[in-house]
Amino acid sequence: MKEKTVFASRRARVLPLLNEFTDANETRADAFLSTALPNVRYLTGFTGSNGAVLITPLRAILFTDPRYTTQSAQEADCDIRIAKGPLAKKVASVANRLRLKSVAVELNRLSFQDHQQLAKLLTGVQLKPVTGLVETLRMVKSSDEIATIRASVNLNSVALEQAMTRFKPGMTEIDLAAEIDYRMRLLGADGTAFDTIVASGRRSALPHAHPTAHPIEVDELLLIDMGATLAGYASDMTRTYVVGKAGTKIRRMYKAVLDSQLTALALLKPGMTCAKLDRAVRDVLRGYGLDKLFMHSTGHGLGLEIHERPRIGRKEAVKFEAGMTVTIEPGVYEEGTGGVRIEDTVVVTERGCEVLTPTKKDLVVL
Repeated sequence: MKEKTVFASRRARVLPLLNEFTDANETRADAFLSTALPNVRYLTGFTGSNGAVLITPLRAILFTDPRYTTQSAQEADCDIRIAKGPLAKKVASVANRLRLKSVAVELNRLSFQDHQQLAKLLTGVQLKPVTGLVETLRMVKSSDEIATIRASVNLNSVALEQAMTRFKPGMTEIDLAAEIDYRMRLLGADGTAFDTIVASGRRSALPHAHPTAHPIEVDELLLIDMGATLAGYASDMTRTYVVGKAGTKIRRMYKAVLDSQLTALALLKPGMTCAKLDRAVRDVLRGYGLDKLFMHSTGHGLGLEIHERPRIGRKEAVKFEAGMTVTIEPGVYEEGTGGVRIEDTVVVTERGCEVLTPTKKDLVVL
């Protein structure tokens, strides 16, 4: 028998939670199936690009294809089935053999095609939709997960520091983004957590701008949003610079965003709802008359994915808990002028929060 692992402990929590994620009028499912790779990794340790895990009261079974025969045996701590065709076909075969009556599937993760295929192949097995079960488990990180995220955050910050030593006016957004990505890899990152954002001048008013061949000129804003992935875990940071001279308007925008971010960091604590924290940020920006230029949420969870629960937005009723890792990233964006965003990765503690991002956030004029 394989030694009980952290993955087995996580799986043990899944079936007892099914009642909370199943329609009140339905009975609880006999088993749970996950096909989302981040959830499969969280529940089994398997890091391949094709996998599914079926959890029953007596066992857990990882399904993958022949490319991962050796890797799955090295990584996963549960039974393994290798499928030479579609995973859905192998999953259905095992579920039928186990005489399962119902299987909970992830409504927000399972494709319509896979759902149709499973429904066709399963014999007398009802598929019951659930949403966000594993994602809810993933919201609160273990000490080991937090340590990995901390390392990812530190790597991310060092990569920015190194990349900015190569910066000079006239460098294109694409070239600076490539330098940042290169530095991450040199420092040992698995890769980027998302496509690195480098936006300058008026383009910095686009919250998710893609780098272009636009030269970064003097007297322009420069917004950099970047994240590394290390051992599967993401980091996320945004810093905004001024190239050349910072005028009064830009300095005021920067001060407003920094004040709102610092306010959020001071208020964040267990028991507070995400919506309340988001509202506090908007109240600060409203005091500067800039709240209408803030067009996204205050932040989001991160871990095995760059965007995880909870979402720190206007309507999010989830309460913060110690062990959650989230971003705090207010911003203001004015068309024709540019945008300012300041983002840190933080972990919620028993009494407040700890900012993991070490990069300074005072206004830097390059």
